[in-house]
Amino acid sequence: MEIQYTHRTFYKTVNVDGLDIFYRESGPRDANTILLLHGFPTSSHMFRNLIPLLSDKFHLVAPDYPGFGNSSMPGVDKYDYTFDGIAEVIDRFTEKLELHRYSLYMMDYGAPVGYRIAVKHPERIASLIVQNGNAYEEGLREFWEPIKAYWKEKSEKNAEVLRKSLLTVEATKWQYTNGVRNAEAIAPDNWIHDQFLLERPGNKEIQLQLFYDYRSNPPLYPEWQAYFREFQPPTLLVWGKHDYIFPKEGAHPYKRDIHNIEFHLLDTGHFASEEDSDKIAYLITCFMAKHTDFLDKHPEYREICRLAA
Repeated sequence: MEIQYTHRTFYKTVNVDGLDIFYRESGPRDANTILLLHGFPTSSHMFRNLIPLLSDKFHLVAPDYPGFGNSSMPGVDKYDYTFDGIAEVIDRFTEKLELHRYSLYMMDYGAPVGYRIAVKHPERIASLIVQNGNAYEEGLREFWEPIKAYWKEKSEKNAEVLRKSLLTVEATKWQYTNGVRNAEAIAPDNWIHDQFLLERPGNKEIQLQLFYDYRSNPPLYPEWQAYFREFQPPTLLVWGKHDYIFPKEGAHPYKRDIHNIEFHLLDTGHFASEEDSDKIAYLITCFMAKHTDFLDKHPEYREICRLAA
C-alpha cells in the first residue's frame, strides 16, 4: 500500500515555453489549490514555513519566476523580463499543471503577476489572499521615488542608485527586518539565500530591468480595480502594517472595491509571513472554511473557525 505524505514538500521543475520553472508542491491534489506567488528579491523560498502549516488541508503550489530562485535565468539579451512576460509564463505554468481553479496568494511582485492572470481568467480564481501586494496609487509612496526617477530616465546614474539601495546584502536584510517586532525571530538564511542568487552574473541586470518595467503596473490599477468590483472575489488581506515598501495606505483602498473582504493589518513588516506564519495560516484556514467546501473534508475545523469569526 502506498503511503501518502501530505505534509511533505516536493521540489519539481516543469518546462514552460523553453524555460525550466521550478516549483514547490505539497498537499493532496484533490484539495482546494492555493497558488503562491512570491515577491522581490526572493522566490518560493519565502513560503517554506507557511507551506507545511497548510499542506494537510490544501494543495499548495509555489513557482519561482524566470530569473528567480531555481528557475531558468536567461540573460537580459536573451529574454525580455517584463511583468507581462512573467504573468504569461505563470499562466502557462498553471495550465501545464492542470490547475483549473485556485486561490491566488500574492505578495509584492506576486500582485502584478497574479492580477494579470485574474483579469485574463476570472473564472479560474476562487479567491484572493493578499500579503503586502499593491493595486492602488496610494501604496506607492516615498520608497518608490528612486525607482520612479529610473522610470523617467533610464540612465546609468539612476541605475547605480538602485544597485546601491536595493541590490546589496544590507538592503536585502533590511527588507526582512525593517518594521518587525523582534528581529531575532527572522532567520538570516533569508537574506543570505536571496543575496547569493542576486549575486549571480547577470542577475542584477535582470532586477534592474524589472524595476524599470514596474512602471507598466500603475496604469493597470484601474483595470484590476474594475475586476475587483465586477467579480467580487472573496479576499483575505494579511498586511504587515509597518511595511515601508508597500505601506498600509495601499491596503485600505481594497475595501472600496471588494465588499467580501477580511481585512487584517499585522504588527510586522514587509515579509509578514516570516514573523506571523502561524497567524496567517490560521486566518487562511478559516477564510477557506467560509468560501470553499473545506469543512466538508475537515469538519474538525468547524468549531475552531466559528469561534474565530
